[in-house]
Amino acid sequence: MSETAFVLIIDQDAEQADRMAETLRQQGHACRTAQSASEAIESVHARSPDVIVADQRMATETNGANTRPLMQWSRLAPDAEVLLLVEDRQQDVASRLKSRYTFSDVLHRRVPADALQEAVARAAEKARQNRANRALQLQAERRCEFEGLVTGNEQMIRLIHKIQRVADSKLTVLILGESGTGKELVAQAIHRHSPRARKPFRAINCAGLNENLLESELFGHVKGAFTGAVADRKGLFEVVDGGTLFLDEVGDMPLAMQAKLLRTLENGEILPVGSNEIRKVDVRVVAATRRNIQEMVEHNEFRDDLYYRLNQATIRLPPLRERRDDVPILVDHFLHEAADVHNKPVASVGGEVLRKLSAYRWPGNVRELRSVIDQMVVLADGTELGVDDLPEVIRGSTDIILASAPSTAGLTMQQMEKLHIANTLKLTGGNREQTAKMLGIGARTLYRKLREYGLQ
Repeated sequence: MSETAFVLIIDQDAEQADRMAETLRQQGHACRTAQSASEAIESVHARSPDVIVADQRMATETNGANTRPLMQWSRLAPDAEVLLLVEDRQQDVASRLKSRYTFSDVLHRRVPADALQEAVARAAEKARQNRANRALQLQAERRCEFEGLVTGNEQMIRLIHKIQRVADSKLTVLILGESGTGKELVAQAIHRHSPRARKPFRAINCAGLNENLLESELFGHVKGAFTGAVADRKGLFEVVDGGTLFLDEVGDMPLAMQAKLLRTLENGEILPVGSNEIRKVDVRVVAATRRNIQEMVEHNEFRDDLYYRLNQATIRLPPLRERRDDVPILVDHFLHEAADVHNKPVASVGGEVLRKLSAYRWPGNVRELRSVIDQMVVLADGTELGVDDLPEVIRGSTDIILASAPSTAGLTMQQMEKLHIANTLKLTGGNREQTAKMLGIGARTLYRKLREYGLQ
């Protein structure tokens, strides 16, 4: 079955409008009817439709303000596709109207049910493509690229400005964010835009390294300090002297090592393993963690004095699910990047693919999105990525298949709420107004939850 849409049916004949609405609801569309141009305007203000099915005479007559209703509807709902309903004797009107108005098709007022469903399905797909194209255009106008960070999101653009200001300072920076949000890109950007840019930059992941190994990696060791230490070896603090050291996943650093790191940050001194000689270094530290470090401090899992020393400036990167408006621009960026790298002719993404990518929750954030696009481009047969090219986990991510008497044991409250909303939507045939009433919530609350759970 095709994807559902919100359809506004405008006809003075209430029975005719209701019959059309019932026909379209059987196909899963949400419908609203209006019997006057003013009622239609109110409806468009309340919720922008995907498809408008309107009596040609109501759509093109001049109202009191000397404005055609069709022109008002098109201005208020720029992505919507319009289907005009005409009588037999009005068929020749279509060619004259096309020179003055933009609409998708002309249908007979007594159009058969299957023909109406097909016309609305085509118009709905065009509306979705219109919406996707407009989103891309808006994103392109706001597009900002900075040291590998690609965004059109206002919050991210503000963060980039903050990164630029922090980079030119001497502050130690703590970057917070989930895995895959681009913490190392930010660290590299801070280094490249700092006075230390000509000096070395090195990164080390503190997760998975025991205290002894991490101490040797950071501070170095002398010959004979431990089994296998056959020669003196400089640690990263000495290697990047004058430059920047990025401590990734600092929240996983053992407590004993945290004390040694604090000493170095406070006085610029290091003590190689097995040595009695203190050495001075001048290194700027940028640290990052995916963990809730404030909570760790409260539970004595991370030293509060080290936290305050690292946290001279904080950069908090939002997960991709909180900046979904960036998905189209990131898809476009990664698509062309992958096409060049793999020498593939893929040049575009289908509207439905973009919708599903935007609705997915992206637990792996931007890193996961890049990997998915890379895989799709490599495996694609044509020049446009289609739904069949999507990984199964994304292709089916918003489809909830009901079993008889499903068990909710083991589900989170959010998962149960998503399941309940999806069930009620199916029960009402996709009628969102009726769904909101049955759930006992307002329409705006329902629309917000549909976006949040990717059920649109």
